[in-house]
Amino acid sequence: MKESSEAPDPITLSLHLLSTLLDSEIPTVQNLKGKWSLARVKLTELQTHLTDFSSEFPNASTTNPLSLHLLHSISQTLNDAVSLSQHCQSPNPPNGKLKTQSDLDSLLASLHRHVTDCDILFRSGLLLENAAVPTSSKREALRSASRNLITRLQIGSPESKASAMDSLLGLLHEDDKNVTIAVAQGVVPVLVRLLDSSSADTKEKTVAAISRVSTVDSGKNVLLAEGLFLLNHLLRVLDSGSGFAIEKACVALQALSFTKENARAIGSRGGISSLLEICQAGTPGSQASAAAVLRNLAAFSETKDNFVEENAVVVLLGLASSGTASARENSIGCLSNLVSNDEGLGITVVKEGGVEILKSFWDSAPPVMSLEVAVNMLRHLGSNGPICEVLVGEGFVNRLVAVLNCEVLAVRVAAARAVHALGMNSGKARKEMGECGCVVALIKMLDGKGVEEKEAGAMALSVMMMHASNRRVFRKDERGVVSAVHLLNPSLQGLDKKYPVALLALLVHSKSCRKQMVAAGACVHMHKLVEMDVPGSKKLLECLGRGKIWGVFARP
Repeated sequence: MKESSEAPDPITLSLHLLSTLLDSEIPTVQNLKGKWSLARVKLTELQTHLTDFSSEFPNASTTNPLSLHLLHSISQTLNDAVSLSQHCQSPNPPNGKLKTQSDLDSLLASLHRHVTDCDILFRSGLLLENAAVPTSSKREALRSASRNLITRLQIGSPESKASAMDSLLGLLHEDDKNVTIAVAQGVVPVLVRLLDSSSADTKEKTVAAISRVSTVDSGKNVLLAEGLFLLNHLLRVLDSGSGFAIEKACVALQALSFTKENARAIGSRGGISSLLEICQAGTPGSQASAAAVLRNLAAFSETKDNFVEENAVVVLLGLASSGTASARENSIGCLSNLVSNDEGLGITVVKEGGVEILKSFWDSAPPVMSLEVAVNMLRHLGSNGPICEVLVGEGFVNRLVAVLNCEVLAVRVAAARAVHALGMNSGKARKEMGECGCVVALIKMLDGKGVEEKEAGAMALSVMMMHASNRRVFRKDERGVVSAVHLLNPSLQGLDKKYPVALLALLVHSKSCRKQMVAAGACVHMHKLVEMDVPGSKKLLECLGRGKIWGVFARP
């Protein structure tokens, strides 16, 4: 049997249906004329889009799956519109006036969506790719795939959007480069708008996608640019989302909580209370992520009152005692930020068992990098004289000196600063740290690769040299004085010169040390430091000068 002739393509069919509606059907309706006037406006817009579609992208209906799906959906809607318009030809519609009005409202919504979808599809650039030669570049293929998915997230049925979201999540999790490409193609604003979705499943997956974007540097600034709209949506997830969504929202909030403005906003909107509740009753993963957000927030003085009001110290110590390794680390990091420059909170931490919890975390053999938060907390607590004596009595000196020789720069620097804090507040600490080999490790840091390490070493030694036995150890090391003098050089930028000056001032009364300083060029540097008004530089220069004069009159 001979096949029937081919059906018209979707554009031709839709344009025919539009012509029928606009020219013959709508002018003769008897019912709901006001709403049909609104429909005429939308149909006219749609007709313009489809005419442009036909002239500019004649092959799109057969070569682009996305446009083909949209065009079929439009033709179906227009078929329904013709049928509905015929029902309205009679003063008494066969399905009743209320049902007909409801159907017409639904039609208006569909037409509006189709007009919007056409706009989005035209702007996406995907239709222009149909005529292009297939690219051999993997990067360009990923760009095209990203644009396709981003467009699909904005047009079509909820089922189509859900399928696109699943595909996008797969793409984002394959590689960080995919995230960077998707961000460059504009995925973030689309995801943020989807947070208004009424579908709980879509919202949950959207939060997961935003969470993934937040883990890549290229995505963080783009997320920050979304401002309070994104922040408010994520905070609402903390209160009403599933365990999975809460964990993903916390991951995203980590990237957003580094700025003072966002930290203040999270605190003022009850975010700290919600995060502390998660720390108490959330899943292990969400507890760790919530504590990480709190750790960021605690770095800002503007949020400290919120933490105090919520009795955060007790909650955080509980998690630091019994949470996962990551949760414990983030809790101690948060507590460290809270007790910084706050003796009252430091005392509260000690009274609530914080010293034992800190010791337990330290002795649980975490990765060396994770010890940075513990060392910083030790430093902040040790800045209080009475607490410092407690810490020395609890054996933290041995623990601290042990990490001065570790391979992780950030931990070494933190340890040297903790040595300075303990040494400033306790002569016993200075003596014990010296006996544990602290001085030799700190001298080594004076020759460190980075300015930060050099400064931290000089900072700690400027306190350690207050003890006589530590000065003897320093003088025996042939590198010590020369390395310290090199730090005086004004051309070494970014290093606070008051620390090497203070260190050398405690050694200058030793004849051998003074000779070493002069031979290493200290006087030349000191003249410049005096001009720069570095604290202690004038007195040190005078001591070096007197040493020269005494040398002239020395007996043969």
